[in-house]
Amino acid sequence: MSSAMNWKQENLRWIRVIALSSIVVTFMFLLMLHGTSYKEVTLIINGTEQTVTTKQWKLERLLAEQSIVIDVHDRLSLPSHTKLKHGDTIKIQHTHPLALLVDGQQRVVYTTGNTVSEALTDLNISLNIFDKTIPDLNAPVKAGDPVRIIRVEKAFVDVEKDIPFNIVKTKDAMLAKGKENVVSEGQEGVLIETVEYTYEDGLLAFERVIDTKLGAASVDKVVAVGTRNPVTVLSASSPAIQEVTKKGITFSVKQILSNVMLTAYDAGIESTGKTKEHPQYGITFSGTTVEEGRTIAVDPKVIPMGWWVYIEGYGFRRAEDKGSAVKGKHIDIYFESNEYANEFGRKRGATVYVVGPNKPQAN
Repeated sequence: MSSAMNWKQENLRWIRVIALSSIVVTFMFLLMLHGTSYKEVTLIINGTEQTVTTKQWKLERLLAEQSIVIDVHDRLSLPSHTKLKHGDTIKIQHTHPLALLVDGQQRVVYTTGNTVSEALTDLNISLNIFDKTIPDLNAPVKAGDPVRIIRVEKAFVDVEKDIPFNIVKTKDAMLAKGKENVVSEGQEGVLIETVEYTYEDGLLAFERVIDTKLGAASVDKVVAVGTRNPVTVLSASSPAIQEVTKKGITFSVKQILSNVMLTAYDAGIESTGKTKEHPQYGITFSGTTVEEGRTIAVDPKVIPMGWWVYIEGYGFRRAEDKGSAVKGKHIDIYFESNEYANEFGRKRGATVYVVGPNKPQAN
């Protein structure tokens, strides 16, 4: 009996010990569970960092607990179903829509950028060196703003342009007044312009000349302009213009020539190309025989053949001959002496009175 009682009492003691131990273990477990159910999580929302303490085990429940709304286009560093643990860091970036027009297409994009430049970088959209945006890269953007990217290309082309030649006019005393003669033709030059063409989205926007250089110089056109006064054609019917008196003889003149050049010739071979044996030796163009004091060679366009003139310093002479070198206001006076003719030279500035077919006689 006492043995049975002792055994029973011993068993009850062990039961109490085991029950107490179980209670202690359960308490310790619950205490540990309570201590580990709370966890610290770091949230970085749009670059702003904060640390929260939560008992939530999943990210989506933590976001709901913190009243953080996540749109379909917002960005999370971890999936929303991720199980949380103490010390986790969660990055949250809210995006906003932009109406983007680029390469001929318009679409809605979502970005975290707050300026045009940040938005394009965020969207991984690159710009070429000449591309531009509307608004400009530094402009701020907000939800719904339009952004346009203009693709800009440049082309450089050398364009040749004609350079007109100048017309240079020179005076020609041998050419009749009012007449012109082309001495040398002109030639256009070439100017090379480097033109920059700017295309925006494939369409020509503007062009400008950025450089010029001379390809070929122009050549002037040279034109001779006549200054020689027209020769008056005299005839027996031409009226007298004046009466003059020379060496006591008064006579009428039909023309007065000023600044006449005088030269001299003789009948020899040096002047006429004829020797004394030549049948035409000493015979003038008009058929007369040369005579000193009377015969002169003239230009028949100025002084008619057979007409008398009065040469200051030499007296009356008759136009009986002509010569290939006698042109215009030029008179070649005949002398018997070859030596004197050679020494005569050229005398300029003489005044000659054109009288007519008849030699004036003393009163």
